[in-house]
Amino acid sequence: MAAKTTLNAKNLEALGAPRLAALLIEISTGSAAHKRRLRMELAGNQGSTEVAREIRKRLGSIARAQSVIEWHKVKTVNADLETQRSAIVTVVAADDPKEAFDLIWQFLAVADSIFHRSNSSDTAFIETFHQACADAGVIARSAGIGIDVLADKVFTALQDNDYGQYDPLIAEMVPVLGKDGLERLKGLLVQWSNETEERPADADREILGWGGSGPIYQDEIHAKHRRLTARIALQEIADAQDDVDAFIAQQPQETLRAPMVAAAISGRLLLAGRAEEALRILDGADHRGRLEMPFEWQEARAEALDALGRGEEAQAYRWQCFEQSLNGEHLRAFLRKLADFDDIEAEEKALAFAHGFPDVHRALAFFLAWPAPADAAKLVSGRQAELDGDLYELMTPAAEMLQERHPLAATIVLRSMIGFALDYGRSSRYRHAARHLAECASLAPHIDDFGKTQPHDAYVNELIRQHGKKHGFWSLMR
Repeated sequence: MAAKTTLNAKNLEALGAPRLAALLIEISTGSAAHKRRLRMELAGNQGSTEVAREIRKRLGSIARAQSVIEWHKVKTVNADLETQRSAIVTVVAADDPKEAFDLIWQFLAVADSIFHRSNSSDTAFIETFHQACADAGVIARSAGIGIDVLADKVFTALQDNDYGQYDPLIAEMVPVLGKDGLERLKGLLVQWSNETEERPADADREILGWGGSGPIYQDEIHAKHRRLTARIALQEIADAQDDVDAFIAQQPQETLRAPMVAAAISGRLLLAGRAEEALRILDGADHRGRLEMPFEWQEARAEALDALGRGEEAQAYRWQCFEQSLNGEHLRAFLRKLADFDDIEAEEKALAFAHGFPDVHRALAFFLAWPAPADAAKLVSGRQAELDGDLYELMTPAAEMLQERHPLAATIVLRSMIGFALDYGRSSRYRHAARHLAECASLAPHIDDFGKTQPHDAYVNELIRQHGKKHGFWSLMR
């Protein structure tokens, strides 16, 4: 049984309403966020109309604010936004969906102010506004909003999507818009994209900068942005309508041969049962200047071959891609197509191939991702002279993976980073190198046989001989 002093609802209820009210006043003093929450609760007692009034007032204040949102204020500001969004969805929408619909759009419009004032790359804000897009779809359905009104709302919002706050809006509105609403939205976007604004006289045009072909004008950038925004939205509508030809039609001619665009089109053609076209557009992609095509393109090509009944060719291609890149996803796709037990032999063959791969770092990355720690340890021990300690983003997770069961291999990896920092006098890494040396010392007792690798004490003595004058490093070891 919980003690009577434990903080829980039942124990707090025992204090009685007057005492709790006094405590809430005391706790909220000096906290604008707590006061706003309490006012929202009081408004809730008066009904959804009063809650809506409080929300509208608060959203107006947020939109008018001028202060910069520093990184340490992001959590507080986002919590305030979440309070308003939650109240719209749970309180207002339950009683008055039409009022909630207006409020959720007002909420979404606040995004411009928030992102303009924020100098943080925190994703919390964008996640909040994306959730509000989903809420808008749900509320629109319950409010019975006409599809013409809704299509117009979505169209207007997409024109002001500078921060990506409306990115999921079309997908969230598809169930509500339906076929007719999507067609209206499509028409609005096409018309907007094709609009030609009257160009001002050259003397009146604002120059943003200079390019190889001359000045870059503000009106030209605006027109390009409008066409790009419309094209992305029309692609989303095409996907919603399962219209692959409409999706293709929205691709500029110059990008149709781009490998990633070809892969995106191929996936849609395969879903439409048009495998021959999918393979044709993939094979028409531009290979110039590329040692290796993107993984997505390679994966799409193998899937197209499978769809055409050319399974053996698809498997040969997957293996070829694996041998070229050591991308484990190609190997996984290859193994999934094999019969039981054949995959075991094929995996062993792949691991053996990776050991002889010319780029030891790509082989190590493959073993880490697979994962195959024993093979990673064998690779490190056998090819330690090839390790580049500058690649700390690879070496650090390698050491972490190996230290428990393969302490010698982990030590070799750590020494590669220590050696790089000291050999090249990278003083900014001395702190990390000192930590790595301490880790080597802790691993040493767990190594039964150093083999051809220097034991720890001998290694430290050699470091002192070669780098004893690097006092910035050694001072960190005291």
